[in-house]
Amino acid sequence: MDILRLALSILLPPLGVFLQVGFGASFWINIVLTILGYFPGVIHAVWVIARK
Repeated sequence: MDILRLALSILLPPLGVFLQVGFGASFWINIVLTILGYFPGVIHAVWVIARK
């Protein structure tokens, strides 16, 4: 399942974070980072998924 989350986090970073943690603070941080730039959102999403 982590491979699917990682693939989704590369395509849509907030979706990968949502599947990992739900509507928590990490999800909203990822939304902001993705709006500010795609790559910061991807990096944060991969970090959140790898951390758990």
